[in-house]
Amino acid sequence: MRYGYRLEGAYDPSGTGHCFDKDLILIDPYAKAFLPSTWGDVRNWLGNDPCCLVPDTSYDWEGDKQLNIPLKDSIIYELHIRGFTHHKSSKVNNPGTFKGLTQKIDYLKDLGVTAVELMPVSEFEENESIFINPITKKHLKNYWGYSPLSFFAPKSDYCTGKTNPINEFRDMVKQLHKAGIEVILDIVFNHTAEGGTDGPTTSFRGIDNTIYYMLDPWTKAYLNFSGCGNTVNCNHPIVRTLIMDALRWWVTEMHVDGFRFDLASILGRDQTGEVLSNPPVVEQIAEDPVLSSTKIIAEAWDAAGLYQVGSFSTHRRWAEWNGRFRDDVRSFMVSDEDSISSLATRIAGSSDLYQHNDRLPCNSINFITSHDGFTMHDLVSYNEKHNLANGENNRDGDNHNISWNSGIEGATEIPEILELRWRRIRTMAVILFISQGVPMLVSGDEFGRSQHGNNNAYCQDNETSWLDWNLLQKNKGLYRFFQKLIRLRRKHQIFRRQSFFLNQSTDHDPLHKHEIIWQGLDPETNVWATDGKTLAFTLNGSTNPDAEDDDFFVMLSGHMNKTKSFIVPEPPALHARRNWKKIIDTNRQSPYDFVSPDDGNEVKVGSQVGVVPMGCIILQSQVLPKP
Repeated sequence: MRYGYRLEGAYDPSGTGHCFDKDLILIDPYAKAFLPSTWGDVRNWLGNDPCCLVPDTSYDWEGDKQLNIPLKDSIIYELHIRGFTHHKSSKVNNPGTFKGLTQKIDYLKDLGVTAVELMPVSEFEENESIFINPITKKHLKNYWGYSPLSFFAPKSDYCTGKTNPINEFRDMVKQLHKAGIEVILDIVFNHTAEGGTDGPTTSFRGIDNTIYYMLDPWTKAYLNFSGCGNTVNCNHPIVRTLIMDALRWWVTEMHVDGFRFDLASILGRDQTGEVLSNPPVVEQIAEDPVLSSTKIIAEAWDAAGLYQVGSFSTHRRWAEWNGRFRDDVRSFMVSDEDSISSLATRIAGSSDLYQHNDRLPCNSINFITSHDGFTMHDLVSYNEKHNLANGENNRDGDNHNISWNSGIEGATEIPEILELRWRRIRTMAVILFISQGVPMLVSGDEFGRSQHGNNNAYCQDNETSWLDWNLLQKNKGLYRFFQKLIRLRRKHQIFRRQSFFLNQSTDHDPLHKHEIIWQGLDPETNVWATDGKTLAFTLNGSTNPDAEDDDFFVMLSGHMNKTKSFIVPEPPALHARRNWKKIIDTNRQSPYDFVSPDDGNEVKVGSQVGVVPMGCIILQSQVLPKP
């Protein structure tokens, strides 16, 4: 059965704000499926024909349940359903679909991630872009999908069969769960595909424009805190109910494990755009019993400049994309002056942001790159964005990338520059995975994917955005390095503590009681009084509150052209004789960049270890045999 709504009433957008039009056939906001379509099809039925379906909701879950992996133990992998497998090199039977993702589950298990964070999978109109690629003259797409037609219906273009997209999504979730991998949805409640006054009326505007959107109280113009023409009035009781019903449906009927809320600061605004001190919908999401075991992650800012990283909510359940982590790591890795204190704070779990209100290190979702911005490869290869192909004369995309091209802009075959670029990628990866908090990487960074300097590839439905799986073999050494880092993190509790560090090396207690010991180039030097571009620290495994662990000594250099020598301290444990083994050296080539302690070279206490520009070396302690 196909259905839609007609609503008759006043059309007075600049007066009462109502936009009723009895000639339009509108989408049911609660529709669970739409007319089937294929990617790129023109949806002439939008607004003109009934397009909502009543799907068969019966399904055999075979006992499947949400995995409930503790957030502190999570490793999140952000991906785009179409882009992950659409490239011919993916060699899957159903490229660009939910089924295509399931055919890469063995890869995800081998890499070691615990959750996939899927960019928008609810219905959107990929043909809405008005821009033309000036190079190819082709019409561009809304490839990312941050423009929802529906908060419920899975995108039928991501399905192979066109009869029941709900069940193809469920099949994917069930198979990922069997592999021990959670599913987190990147969900968009801050705006809709109806855009501003010049946008199409497909649903909410025609049902009740004055309820669903924030309007200027005098002119009835759309308030635009999303940067996309309209802003959803999230704290209105009707809209709040819709949001809660959608979240509960994805959890109860689709078994997803969590949500990342796009431009989540909009959830904290009232109908006039003012910031609320205790937003009802933010609190309700955190307190809802149906959602009590799900992961809830806020992108704690919006397009109007509201930045709430560390202050989005006082509720312990809300985690946040930590934009401060991204920026402070990038600053250190471009050799910014006096960046080490900020870097140390991020490595230690961002206590300045999350220790208040009884929050934890795992409230910080740490990332260096995401879908939005440079890939990690491009972060070390470009000083400037190169977005001409987006058709906006390079005006779109962020100008503040905190990147460095390592000596030459873009592609090069100069060995010294390539060596520096790979070293910087490995060093950034180390920082990401040894820091307290929850690491998130974007798909393809683990084998050096590039977007050729495009830092806003939202409209690039082509090889700019699709994963080229040939790079997995070409850069297999980098993949191995990421894989080893993930295994190191999952093996050692010391990198994913439940609590913040209590005793640090500025206290007067004996060093063996300190949980983390900061030092300069030598153990006697005050780290905060150094040149501002080197950082070293010891993680004391014997004091780890969750489980006793090994010690680790980490040396980082943010210098562009100087090798710096660090003096190795004694392992801090008292109860066993230990020595240091070098396990990571980002200056070495695979497989010597990451070795096991048994295969690592012994490093004597008091010896000097040279760390090359933009490099990192890690030592791990081993118990010595009894004499």
